[in-house]
Amino acid sequence: MAAISRATVVQLGQIGQHIPPVFGCVYVNKRNAGSGTMAAMKRGRGGRSSFSGIVATVFGATGSLGTHVVNKLGKIGSQVIVPYRGEASEVLRLKLCGDLGQILFFPYNLRDDESIQKVMKYSNVVINMVGRDWETRNFKFNDVHVDGARRIARLARECGVERLIHFSSLNASPDPQKIFMKTGSEFLKSKHEGELAVREEFPDATIFRPSDIYGSEDRFLRYYASGWRRGRGHLPLWKKGTETIKAPVFVSDVAEGIMNAIKDPASIGQTYEAIGPNRYYLSDLMDYFYNILRWRGYKRIPISPVFLAKVWAFSYMPSYPLLNFEKLEREHITDVITGCPTLEDLGVKLTHIEERAVFELKPFRMYSYYYDQIGEFSEPQPPPIVA
Repeated sequence: MAAISRATVVQLGQIGQHIPPVFGCVYVNKRNAGSGTMAAMKRGRGGRSSFSGIVATVFGATGSLGTHVVNKLGKIGSQVIVPYRGEASEVLRLKLCGDLGQILFFPYNLRDDESIQKVMKYSNVVINMVGRDWETRNFKFNDVHVDGARRIARLARECGVERLIHFSSLNASPDPQKIFMKTGSEFLKSKHEGELAVREEFPDATIFRPSDIYGSEDRFLRYYASGWRRGRGHLPLWKKGTETIKAPVFVSDVAEGIMNAIKDPASIGQTYEAIGPNRYYLSDLMDYFYNILRWRGYKRIPISPVFLAKVWAFSYMPSYPLLNFEKLEREHITDVITGCPTLEDLGVKLTHIEERAVFELKPFRMYSYYYDQIGEFSEPQPPPIVA
């Protein structure tokens, strides 16, 4: 091997701090993104073994939407930090979303500034998808949706993070529609207050307001297909679902919208409504779903006091309360579209629910192990679209 001069060694030593090991991690943030260092440069052909220039901290990565976002980030060669609480085994499956050493895990506490700062101090993108569908003894809605969101936004600004993506909810309002709860949904109130808190701490944040998200491991299709929600073949709905309009959106479309927003400077400071391409009456959606399920004796019925007592009992379950009044309230609130930009403005080609519902509901179909012959059952008619 040819000898290397001392000057060359010194020069390599000066830039070596910016050259990562083959299987190591490169950290890029506002401090060095524009400095022209090798660490900030995109490398490779754009696949998982490349580097896209994005170092993202994804809060809420274990949720239904979070797993899709981490996968799309890893697919283009991003480096992803996944903060988690609880068992580490719940997040280890996400390691497969990126190349070796590109998906990192770190325990954190939503009330601890130091642990949150550690997971985002080298990132140039922070995505906050932390949320709760029900309150617990340790975390109320305000603790997660307001205080936690404010803390993440404040620390992201202090760490020099360039892009903050925050998830709120469609219908978030200080005075949401009241159906079963006299004071209205506390979930939607806290989501509205969380938006204000994030805007106050990080004015350039991009906010997404998703409607009901369906897809793998969702809480929309699987919620209505559950035997606990259905009861003995009959499905209780407020006014039989004839006065509620929904615009469900496919989970992969929302994840794609996040990726496009990260790349588009025009999305800075914008609020997007992540809704599906069409709106449907809840009654028509349920009829369509249960035609797919081939459920015999299916019938929509009004919500009775007996069912409300069942919901009350389920809300005190120590683990996952499938039925609770917050969920019952929100599922019957009509999706209100305020005119904000949508996923289509981010270049997303939206998926129709008719294209996915049969595949997603197939495991819940009656006699799901029965292999029917071609043409044995008629295809379910798609639900009519609300203009």
